Amino acid sequence: MQFVSSKLPLVMVSLKRFELDKLIRKMEIIKKNEISMTTKHDYDRASELKAFDETKDGVKGLVDASVTSIPRMFHHEFDKDSTSSSSNSHKLVIPSIDLVDIHQDPTRRKIVVEKIREASETWGFFQIVNHGIEVSVLDEMKNGVVRFFEQDSEVKRELYTRDPVKPLVYNSNFDLYSSPAATWRDTFYCFMAPNSPNPEDLPSVCRDIMLEYTKQVMKLGNLLFELLSEALGLDPNYLNEMRCNEGLALVCHYYPSCPEPELTLGITKHTDNDFITVLLQDHIGGLQVLRENSWVDVSPVPGALVINIGDLLQVTLHLLLVILMCMIHVTVLPHYNITF
Repeated sequence: MQFVSSKLPLVMVSLKRFELDKLIRKMEIIKKNEISMTTKHDYDRASELKAFDETKDGVKGLVDASVTSIPRMFHHEFDKDSTSSSSNSHKLVIPSIDLVDIHQDPTRRKIVVEKIREASETWGFFQIVNHGIEVSVLDEMKNGVVRFFEQDSEVKRELYTRDPVKPLVYNSNFDLYSSPAATWRDTFYCFMAPNSPNPEDLPSVCRDIMLEYTKQVMKLGNLLFELLSEALGLDPNYLNEMRCNEGLALVCHYYPSCPEPELTLGITKHTDNDFITVLLQDHIGGLQVLRENSWVDVSPVPGALVINIGDLLQVTLHLLLVILMCMIHVTVLPHYNITF
């Protein structure tokens, strides 16, 4: 039997607070040195990354500490196409497809299939409405993500890890030590299928809705693969029988309020390395897709889900579908999104 002090948790909390204060002071010194025209050799990026990671408080920890300028590790060098905002971009809108009555009306289903085919070939992105998932479920999933990230820091630190085989992984920037610049986001994710996690391994503040939302998205995924199969001129069961619908990862991103959003990003430009992505945005959004050399805003639509054709679908079927680059901006307001 071991005897431990009941005050130990308070000591540990104080230590974490002290580490965060040290990190902030160090970042302030770095900022002052930059103003004093320091050279690149004067900046110890590795130490800054390590100090940030060891707090286990993520980007939200910096915001909670009231930083007024973002650390240098988050600064991005933007190329021309990342900041393009030509007038043409304001005229482009990603397709929105209404799935109402597709199970009852064969004619309506054919119209929807044709719209999905056209959207997949020209955009690689589209939004869907009347998809069968109740708005109350979508809202509760978003609320569950907020509850997770608004938990006390001590609770979240217990879950913070860079071990990808953990049942649930929570950290800031999975590629923190390998990317050219860190992004302004914190994330938790969990593989929900084909092997369902033990419910006890999921955060209590959002456990029930994670399981319910997963069930609903799995059902929607089966439908989407049916419609995509038909759009490709294949048997409706083709993609499901290829088991494209079996693997499912739930990824929840949180983008805290940023004091200098013009210097950083929430997610850098990329394509998704999956079959399809089902994205639930909050009311702020931030998602952009690159089309015709312009970054196009994917404006949030209440009750809608964004569908993104992924690299694996393209490669597996040797298709000529469009795979567009996308990225997510941060703002002075906190926002979040959920993807499968």
